[in-house]
Amino acid sequence: MSWSVADAKALLSTVGYIGKEGLVPADYQPAALKAAIAKGEGDDLDALASRVFGWLIEDLRDGRTPMKSRVQWFAVDPDQDLMPTAQIMAQALSEHDVAGVVDKLAPTNPDYAALKADLNATPMANKARRALIQANMDRWRWLARDLGDVYLMTNIPEFQLRLVVRNKIIRSYKTVVGKPGRTATPQLAETVSAVVFNPTWTVPQSIVKGEGLGAKVLNNPTWARNAGYKATKNGDGTITVVQQPGANNSLGLMKIDMPNPHAIYLHDTPSKQYFNSDVRAFSHGCIRTERAVELGMTMAILGAKKSATEAAEISRSGTYTKVEMTRTFPVYLTYFTYARSIDGQLKPFNDLYERDKPVLDSFLAPRQIKTTQRASEEEIIKLDNPL
Repeated sequence: MSWSVADAKALLSTVGYIGKEGLVPADYQPAALKAAIAKGEGDDLDALASRVFGWLIEDLRDGRTPMKSRVQWFAVDPDQDLMPTAQIMAQALSEHDVAGVVDKLAPTNPDYAALKADLNATPMANKARRALIQANMDRWRWLARDLGDVYLMTNIPEFQLRLVVRNKIIRSYKTVVGKPGRTATPQLAETVSAVVFNPTWTVPQSIVKGEGLGAKVLNNPTWARNAGYKATKNGDGTITVVQQPGANNSLGLMKIDMPNPHAIYLHDTPSKQYFNSDVRAFSHGCIRTERAVELGMTMAILGAKKSATEAAEISRSGTYTKVEMTRTFPVYLTYFTYARSIDGQLKPFNDLYERDKPVLDSFLAPRQIKTTQRASEEEIIKLDNPL
């Protein structure tokens, strides 16, 4: 695009201050930009300023960390579709407001603002702390700029789920997350489609066949009845096992549907003792949620316009009931190792899945040119086992 010297100087000034946003000024070629400005307007300045400003827009909007360094990252950020680079650049140049782009693109969440303030209050000599803050500021940019008026978010290393309304946490719940390794909980941005009260659980074949549950259920009818299992032998010789609703159901008394290829969902559990542990990484990937029936009732009230009495009656019925959402809510499964906790205090969290190093390393390396990749290319593992 066509750049005046005044707009190019504004860009150079913005680059000079971009460290306050947790980015790296050297990425945006300040020396070359200064030299181009000195030569005056023309093709060289237009090309360089447009390229540098494009990079700056991309990093502020989408994050600087390359996709290959975002381990188990499957939360597709919609911002580049909603705010295309060319549109942002054209607006900034037409309004002669390059600096205003920072405000247009930075995440709106107050937790990002808290990290930014902490970064700028941390001495330059404290490199490790600054690097950790910088990495976690970038993680906010991987998400949608605006998360919505009402949403659910869990920070996996914190073992907490929060229900947020207009940037205020109105409920929080302890969680149990996936064990490190193959059953680690991935990072997702999904949508609540329904709340299931008194759910059934169709047992995965890895357990039915692989662990012999199908044969056990068929051969031990009394045990199976007490455990709530019903088995059906199919025409092809396979066995389908479904655990019926009840207090002993592996999903507990509530499940939140959020369709995704990983088969991840939020659910209750009969194993309440695990909520008493400090490190709560015991699941096969799904998010077990404390006070899950309360959460489900809240979702039914907010998302399906059920009255509190109706929601309570459905939850107590003992009957499988799927309450479809008429108003959907985003669900974010995130991974922040330095963040505001549910009590509002900034603090570090244990890097449970060792996902920090690739992000920290990427900030020490030169900026990489963006590709069309929007999520991790790692294997998608179906983690539909709530045990």
